[in-house]
Parts: sequence; structure tokens; C-alpha cells
Amino acid sequence: MVSPLFLCIFAADMGKIIVAGIGPGSKEDITPAVLEAVREADAVVGYKYYFQFIEAYVKPGCECIDTGMKKERERAEQAFLLAEQGKTICVISSGDAGLYGMAPLIYEMKRERQSDIEIVSLPGISAFQKAASLLGAPIGHDVCLISLSDLMTPWNVIERRIMAAAVGDFVTAVYNPKSHGRYWQLYRLQELFLQERSADTPVGYVRQAGREEQEVKITTLGAFDPEDVDMFTIILIGNSQSYVAEGKMITPRGYYREEKQEDVKPGQSIMMESFRTILSEMQHPDVPTWRMWPLLHAIHTTVDFSMEECLWMDDRATEILYGKVVDGSLKHIVTDVTMAASGIRKGALERLGIEVHCYINDPRSKQMADERGITRSQACMQLAAEEYPEALYVVGNAPTALFEICDLVRKGKMHPVGIIAAPVGFVHVCESKHAVKSLKQIPKIIVEGRKGGSNLAATLCNAILTFDDAEQLKPGRDL
Repeated sequence: MVSPLFLCIFAADMGKIIVAGIGPGSKEDITPAVLEAVREADAVVGYKYYFQFIEAYVKPGCECIDTGMKKERERAEQAFLLAEQGKTICVISSGDAGLYGMAPLIYEMKRERQSDIEIVSLPGISAFQKAASLLGAPIGHDVCLISLSDLMTPWNVIERRIMAAAVGDFVTAVYNPKSHGRYWQLYRLQELFLQERSADTPVGYVRQAGREEQEVKITTLGAFDPEDVDMFTIILIGNSQSYVAEGKMITPRGYYREEKQEDVKPGQSIMMESFRTILSEMQHPDVPTWRMWPLLHAIHTTVDFSMEECLWMDDRATEILYGKVVDGSLKHIVTDVTMAASGIRKGALERLGIEVHCYINDPRSKQMADERGITRSQACMQLAAEEYPEALYVVGNAPTALFEICDLVRKGKMHPVGIIAAPVGFVHVCESKHAVKSLKQIPKIIVEGRKGGSNLAATLCNAILTFDDAEQLKPGRDL
């Protein structure tokens, strides 16, 4: 039977491994806890380049053991051999030891060796944190870290992670961006991010953060040059909300937005959040405001991002039509069906003094349709031409209504201030939209192809009536 005294003596003889992150490269960035661990150590194990940052703190007789670059496993084995002799060993890593550092390897080796050695892991200031502080405040919201080193991780796995970060709108820190033999990976990362992010997205990068050779630069995702980067560089790619002000890169957390929205009703708040989400997921968010605003409305109503491809507009159409609201020349809106009319916001109409008219249930339209052998929708447009020839015409159902508008305009019987063309279906729908495009002098918003509908036509109309809210991305004022 083993005596308790023997167990106590054996336990006392066991050493300890302290895995410590010494920060990005300046003595000022080493934490007090790490300095104390260095002072306590009987030996310090690490890459020799890092000894210069801690040699002033080691105790007399402490051995600094270098295993050479890319010898991490040998470094860990050396630490265990010394600790098993009853010594306190400090294994140092740059930045944070748990982040692309020695801590995971030490814990894995402890399990492999079935060792009883005590492991203590002390955090350090990581390179991406130091770089962020030098750039301003670029990691104020959700952030992810990606290493481009494919020595231990297959490139196809790294590429999937890059795509996930880009799609997820994370602020992204890029470690190990380049080496002598690894030069194309950063170009590929830039290509993948540009598929999901605006070319204007801020990008900051810092070389030799915290050291005498330190260089700090800010550019954009589109202008970023991978050739300006080396293995000592940390790159930070902003998210869709990041911006540059007074030479600093900032990613807002949302405090000011919360303050400014104290007067926002719950329904409007939900719509605003929806628009921000849509904007972050759009393939091409960097479009002019006059296009972006109705596009956000269309995607919000349909939950269909293909609207990016099929929503067609004349140049500055939204801006021009809102100008007609402001100068008073747009006072009437005519729709082809009541569903389109009911979807136009009553609060906006009252606020702007605009009236909506729909003739589909007018007895005169039925009588005219029967007498002339035309559809009810055609009859509605003929009636509207007699009473409101200069209205904004909004079609969300019937292609025959759209054809009739074209015919009446060409005959000089109607002079619309604008046209929203969104009939839906399979028969003559596409053709009616092609026809309305020929009306060159009239500003138009058209849902191309078979898609459309009264709800879509109405929301495009709402986008025009609220265009003054577009710059602040503040929809839903009239909910």
C-alpha cells in the first residue's frame, strides 16, 4: 500500500506549465499576470525572437530555451520534460496563447501523455485587438477570426469559413495572410468578400503591431492591394455598418441608433430592422438611393431577392416622382384593382394630400366593357383618362390595363406623371411591360417578367411617397 506521505512528496515534485500570451510585441502590452509568471518560471520555452520582450523579467538562473521556428511540438515536449522534473515552466506565445498559439497543443499533449502536470493558461492581448485599437474601433460588433495558413487546415475548409464570414456580415480579422510560398490565398479571400460586400467596405491593416516597425493603413475592400501585406500583417475587414471618420475605422454597436429611435413605434422599428437585414443580404447593396429605396420595399414585401434583377426603373425614377409629390403635380393615383389601392398607406396619402382612385367597381366600367367588348380593366383606364389623365398610374394585376394605358398615351388622351407596372401572370404579362417601356418621356418603375402583384405595386407606390426617409433608412413612418 502506498503511504500518504509518499503521495504528498510525489505531488510536491510535480512541476507546472504556464502557457502565457505575451501580447503583440511591445513590453507595454504584456499583462501583469504574465510578467509574474515569467518571474516565477524556472525555465522559459519559446521562439527566440520573443525572448527580447521578457528577458528583463526572468529570475536569476532561469533558462530561456529556443526550439526554433515551426518547432511547436518540440517546444511542448521540452516543456513537459522539464515540468516532470518538478520545475515551473513558462511557455510563451505572441499575442494570446489560446489563439493560434501554444495553449491548445499543450493541453492536447497533456492528454496524449496522460500527464498529471498542472497546466495554467494566461491570456494575452492578441494581435487583432492591438491592430483594432490602432485603427480606431473596427470590432465594435460581431467579429470572427480566420487564418489563411493551410499548413494544418485544408484550403477548402478555410474557403468555406471565409464565405460564411462574408455572408454573415462579420467584422473579420485575417491572420497569416501571406508568406513566401503562400501568395494567392489573400487574393481569393478578397474575391469572395467582394461577392457579398460593397467595394466601399472599410479595410484596415497593421504591420508589426506594437513594434518599432509598426505601419497602420486604412483603405476599402475594392482598393485593397494584397501585395501591400506580409506575414507580419493583421487585416480587419469591416461589416456593412463600418465606416471611416477622421482617419479612424469604426463599427458601431448601435447606441446612437437606439437613442434616435425613442419616438419610433414598434411596427416601424420592426420594419427598420427588416430593411437593415435586407440591405446586409443584398448581392448589390451599393446602388443609388433612388433605386435602393423601392428595391428594399419590393424585397420586404415579397421576401424575394431576385427583385434585384427584375426591378427595372428609368434613371432617377423614384427621385423624379417624389419631386412631383413635393411640387404638387402628383395629387392623384389611379390603380387597376382595389387590392392595390388598399395597400397604399393611408397615413402617407393624408399627410401629402393625395387621393387614390380605382374604377373596377364603378358601374360605368362594367357598362363600358359590355358596350365596347373590352375588359373591365381597360374600361377603368378609359374612365380614369377622362377624369385624371395626369395621375400616377399603378397596375398590379391586369396586363390589359397596362396595354390600355400605352394606347391612351399614344393617342394623347392620357399624360401620366408616372407609371408603376407590376401585373402578374402568364398571358401577355411580359409583353405589356415591354410595351410600357416604349413610353420614353414618362418615369416608370417596372417589375420585369411574370412576377408582380397588387401588393408589390402598392409597396412601390409607398416607396415613392416616403422617398424623403430613404437616406436615413427609416421606413414605416405612416404605419
